[in-house]
Amino acid sequence: MSRKLRVGIVGAGPAGVYAADILTKSDLPEGFDGVVVDILDRDPTPFGLIRYGVAPDHPRIKEIIKALKRVMSNESIRFFGNVNFGVDVKLDELRPFYDAVVFATGARRDRGLDIPGLDLDGSYGAADFVYWYDGHPDVSREWDFQPHAESIAVLGVGNVGLDIARILAKTADELLVTEIPDNVYEGLKKNAAKDVHVFARRGPAQVKFTPMELRELSHSPTIDVVVHPEGFEFDEGSMEAIRAAKSQKLVVDVLQNYLAKEPSGAPHRIHIHFCQNPVEILGEDGKVVGLRTEVTELDGTGNVRGTGEFKDWPVQAVYRAIGYYSDPIPDLPFDEAKGVLPNDGGHVLDPAGENIPGVYATGWIKRGPVGLIGHTKSDAAETIRMLLEDAPALSAAEQAEPEALDRYLDGRGVEYTTWEGWEKLDAHEVALGENDAHQRERKKVVERDEMVAISRA
Repeated sequence: MSRKLRVGIVGAGPAGVYAADILTKSDLPEGFDGVVVDILDRDPTPFGLIRYGVAPDHPRIKEIIKALKRVMSNESIRFFGNVNFGVDVKLDELRPFYDAVVFATGARRDRGLDIPGLDLDGSYGAADFVYWYDGHPDVSREWDFQPHAESIAVLGVGNVGLDIARILAKTADELLVTEIPDNVYEGLKKNAAKDVHVFARRGPAQVKFTPMELRELSHSPTIDVVVHPEGFEFDEGSMEAIRAAKSQKLVVDVLQNYLAKEPSGAPHRIHIHFCQNPVEILGEDGKVVGLRTEVTELDGTGNVRGTGEFKDWPVQAVYRAIGYYSDPIPDLPFDEAKGVLPNDGGHVLDPAGENIPGVYATGWIKRGPVGLIGHTKSDAAETIRMLLEDAPALSAAEQAEPEALDRYLDGRGVEYTTWEGWEKLDAHEVALGENDAHQRERKKVVERDEMVAISRA
């Protein structure tokens, strides 16, 4: 007798949505006549880091949401937002509703950096700042811009580092046409930054920017991009990296154009420094007053070694954008060194290295916070292939009725949101934008209670 394959996915970011999409489009093993997917997320809204990790002045990247919306509109996929896994529902409580559970919880906090001075006033993690300017419901509505912080350091040469540098260098009024909420606009008006210094430990061929992100730095009339010649060098490992990837060559070309360009005299500057390894955040009276770096040199392989020469940079704030790190998941093993669920490419593994039956992982919680959207799709495909191979041997859901999870959450008093609720909130935010004096595409609602109330109205 045929039955539905029931799968729960924890995490409604791109990794979870792509996994659901691939699952609903796949050929099912014999014995299954369809699939039902429930996606749970602790945020009241879907889309994860696309909503709360992409800078507000990147509308093209947010076009991804349109594709994700099409997936989520599939009648075989349901969304349960405002459900905090590990608090509202635990793994043992969730498993009776599904044949399999897939974790796609991503990476939401900053990776650690072991240098002195991290606790100084004016030392910030990138994730906290990104969540603030993206209006995440769980962060403070205020940001502590240092009133005299005209020079700021950003550590890290990925796209998040560039986003932070660009947001800090732009004026608040330039961002008023985006979806930022009022509290972010008012906060950005207190930002005193004039010079934002981005530090790379290695050379120009090793940066992790994408060409589009790098070009966009110069799109603001209030910003000059200054690439400093010190450390702008290439060894054989660098040349191999450029030859191996067209995108890396494009990045280097953009950097060379910036290097050759004369500053226009714009009031704000983004400086990019190469071969500078941060070793200490300098403080005085508990506040950031500088950054100390060690000058590095390329070693022939594209890596660097220290030279023993140090430089002090007078900055009044430091933003660390050296990567994200995943939170451990309750009741599952966690690899602290890698920041992932132990896995073999899809199956979550127990401490003995054996598959935990019916439990899978995809996205950054599986492979770490690396790669772009394309990697997320191929990653999800790998996990779903394993799940479907296992499906005939998986224990069938004990509570397979369509509304079983709804009843359980109602019984627990969880004020969960649904896809229909998201459509209400989406329309509400769009209307706020249309009615704004600046005729914006949308204006975000930031308070969790307000989002839930609108969604559940």
